[in-house]
Amino acid sequence: MEQARQKKIAAINDLTGYGRCALAVSLPVISHMRIQCCPIPTSILSNHAGYAEYFFDDYTDRIPDYLAMWKRLSLSFDGIMSGFLGSARQIEMIESFINEFQGKETVVVVDPVMGDHGKIVGVYTEEMCQGMKRLVSCAHIITPNLTEACKLTDTPYRERGWTKKELFTMAEALNEMGPERIVITGIPQGEMIANFVYEKGQEAHVVKTFRAGEERCGTGDLFASIIAADAVNGVSFRESVRKASSFVKKSLQKSMEMQIPVKNGVCFEEILHTLKVGGNAGIPVRAQVSRKG
Repeated sequence: MEQARQKKIAAINDLTGYGRCALAVSLPVISHMRIQCCPIPTSILSNHAGYAEYFFDDYTDRIPDYLAMWKRLSLSFDGIMSGFLGSARQIEMIESFINEFQGKETVVVVDPVMGDHGKIVGVYTEEMCQGMKRLVSCAHIITPNLTEACKLTDTPYRERGWTKKELFTMAEALNEMGPERIVITGIPQGEMIANFVYEKGQEAHVVKTFRAGEERCGTGDLFASIIAADAVNGVSFRESVRKASSFVKKSLQKSMEMQIPVKNGVCFEEILHTLKVGGNAGIPVRAQVSRKG
């Protein structure tokens, strides 16, 4: 008799105790969407680096033993998603992890966290940027912001004035690197924020939402977690981007409503119960498990 099993996503990111970002966001969101979230912490922080002081423990040297135990346990995953990686060595480790643990049906989602607003974060060397290009080539889905999409494709950055044709050209260049589903996020368009959605073989389109307050840490992690969980649950990419865009906006609105300090991140917990599992019709509980043949 076939044995039912719950779907699993391996989530690779840092674990930050306070400030709502990285794994602290992915764990509850993916779990809410009825998928077991299996974290791979790349580092441990007391609070995110936006604060003046924080405790930091680099987990790089522990990752090989951590993953070796997963191999001994013969674990397999329906999805693998990666976020911020802090060194070229970590990028190489996660590239190897994907190659080793990816099955025929595993969906790989890479959020190529490298910078924003035209600036690459200080720790990112050119070696790391090249490593991120290799990691992107392993993915089915990527969720770069405008800065990261420009960096990955060697396109000169500008904040505004992007045409749909220009964004399509950049998305095509990203597609040629490997991923077939691409969403370029955070494109300013007046009072709106646009996400450009590209899926190989389909017409590209733009999802827009009105701006909601100040930018906060964790919104990218929130967005990517919804995209990854939806992909594993079989939701269409276009619908998933619309859902993620809408939920991020509502979370920002709730953060303003509750007067949450910007440094404390995005307040998604208050409305997490409203995040729909599955597509327009939802997913019945019985459809949340796959069959082990």
